[in-house]
Amino acid sequence: MHFHPGMMYWWKRAREHHHDEHASDCGPRGDCGPRGRSEESSPRQEFHGHFAGAGGDWDGGSLGVRRPLRFLAHKLELDENQVSELARILSELKTERAQAEVDGRRTLSAFADAVTSDTFDKSKADSAGKSRVDTAERLRVAVVRALEQIHGLLKPEQRGKLAYLIRTGTLTL
Repeated sequence: MHFHPGMMYWWKRAREHHHDEHASDCGPRGDCGPRGRSEESSPRQEFHGHFAGAGGDWDGGSLGVRRPLRFLAHKLELDENQVSELARILSELKTERAQAEVDGRRTLSAFADAVTSDTFDKSKADSAGKSRVDTAERLRVAVVRALEQIHGLLKPEQRGKLAYLIRTGTLTL
């Protein structure tokens, strides 16, 4: 299992400070405290305030957040074995999503080819459309498989927290 060198340092440090009075407000950079949150702030706003890098996009990770492993390790209070297994699951899902992006670019190219000539190439467009559906189906299977594996990995209270993150839109699939 390969982790970014700073991941395990951050994870262990976050676990050490778990019982601090501001533990739920601590992020991976050690920035603790309410950071201007109001009682009306949404979980997504809380997430942005604590985990945002230098204004990056939030769809870069395999679960709709930039650093899904770090985020989930913190929010779900995962132990070391759970972090390792979750890293493997997310890596597999990331590979599937990357392949889906490649397939998507091929599909767009095939659609473009279908309209390039003087006559519309219906068979090429049909083939590209079928490819798009097949890619979506493979990705659906991969997401369901990842969720099933994550479900088996988590304790009941952690599953509840994960469900909350999904329901509130803090974590997207």
